[in-house]
Amino acid sequence: MEQTLNNKRTNLFIVLSGIFLTNAVVAEMIGVKIFSAEGTFGLPPAQIHLFGDFVLDFNLTAGAVIWPVVFITTDIINEYFGKQGVKRISYMTAGFIAYVFLVIYLVTLLDPAAFWLDVNGTDSEGHPFNINYAFKVIFRQGLGIIIGSLVAFLIGQLLDVYVFHQLRKVTGSKMIWLRATGSTLVSQFIDSFVVLGIAFYVLAPEGGRWSLSQLAAVGTINYIYKFSVAILLTPLLYVAHYFIDRYLGKKDAEALIEDAAAKSKGFF
Repeated sequence: MEQTLNNKRTNLFIVLSGIFLTNAVVAEMIGVKIFSAEGTFGLPPAQIHLFGDFVLDFNLTAGAVIWPVVFITTDIINEYFGKQGVKRISYMTAGFIAYVFLVIYLVTLLDPAAFWLDVNGTDSEGHPFNINYAFKVIFRQGLGIIIGSLVAFLIGQLLDVYVFHQLRKVTGSKMIWLRATGSTLVSQFIDSFVVLGIAFYVLAPEGGRWSLSQLAAVGTINYIYKFSVAILLTPLLYVAHYFIDRYLGKKDAEALIEDAAAKSKGFF
């Protein structure tokens, strides 16, 4: 019986880790595309005036589309496996993301085959097209963005763990919506500004460095999006809890949650 329960717990952690890892890596890879949220839904540009002369719309990185899945999975792992579970998968994911970027960088250095350039030498309308250049532009990201993303990711995850369990001390086993949403809102507030600050201010070349006003404006727009999505996706936490509790059994699920909470005292 105990062996069966341990197998279920292990399987649950593997599935949650797989969801977390896959979405985090994919989000980093597709993050090079910037899309218009208003245009996607057929709405006019928001034209929000922030911090002086900056007029901003909801132009977001494509990675933002699936990052909410990472937020939700973090909270579920936090609830059932505690601080150690989140830290383990966060460090592992950061390592895999760094590995992915390294492999992509090395691949872009490979000399393209002549026939590959010829076959893809024109676009659908017959215009000249350099597929090797396009490949490099799409898959290569600036070092500042990569470092910023990794640092922001780790800070956000560790802060999420801390806030989640601080709120749990107040709420107990009730009000998961408050723990999950509260921890996400705090951690993603920091995340929204850290990645921009590192990529476009600290490590940016002198000519391409953003002003602090621009950082504040773009970071605020990103956070508004994350804030809204976190609120909208809260019901999914209860759906996930329902299926996990059925899989583990109500009693064993509650025991796992209490054990995770007991082992998650302190920040580190």
